[in-house]
Amino acid sequence: MVISMKIAIVDDEIREQEIIAKYIGEWAEAKKELVEFICFDSSEGFLFSWEDVKDYALLILDIEMGKISGLELARKIRSEDKRIPIIFVTGYDEYMQYGYDVSALHYLIKPVNKEKLFQALNKLSEKEEAVKSLILNSENGVRRIQLNNVLYVEAAGHGSIMHMVDEVIRLKESFGDIEKQVLPLGGAVKCHRAYLVNLRFISAIQNANLILDNGENLPIARSRMKNVQHEFLRYYRSGQG
Repeated sequence: MVISMKIAIVDDEIREQEIIAKYIGEWAEAKKELVEFICFDSSEGFLFSWEDVKDYALLILDIEMGKISGLELARKIRSEDKRIPIIFVTGYDEYMQYGYDVSALHYLIKPVNKEKLFQALNKLSEKEEAVKSLILNSENGVRRIQLNNVLYVEAAGHGSIMHMVDEVIRLKESFGDIEKQVLPLGGAVKCHRAYLVNLRFISAIQNANLILDNGENLPIARSRMKNVQHEFLRYYRSGQG
């Protein structure tokens, strides 16, 4: 079974970690999903791990912790990752007003209520089903990449380059490996031996070029022109574009 969700629990109270982990396990069993969770007893411990591994699908953060609070930790994470879902746990409801700054998915008051945690996990699971993602090896460590934010993938020697909406990521995986993972998921087309493009961001096909929404041009190989046109039309006629 493939791990469908990786969760970090950051709480300096071991008992709270155990309760949350137990509830997550019960939720995963009921949903027949394989969930991996890793516990940290400080923000510093999590940040040390975060330097190398950024493939979490969810962060559950205690607000009241030692030197670096959960809110401060969330702000640090948001400076690098605007999209990762965050759930706060706290013993005081007055903290709830501060979560808007970091776009928190949910707040849970201690002691954590199992049903409310289940509701938050269900909400996240529904979102995840609508967003396809891959776990890939970048030059800066393991990354979880949401495909709906990928403009195109470019071959680069033995590796590849993923051009995102807001960044460019150099990957250790070859272009061929990426192609094998992405094409079966739908929503992308290979326009050239060195380019795989997200149909979502194609604004026009002109002569032998694809024009992307950001103004970039990508070449279309003559042998691939008919398939690119077909996939482009099918994508937009299906209402996905």
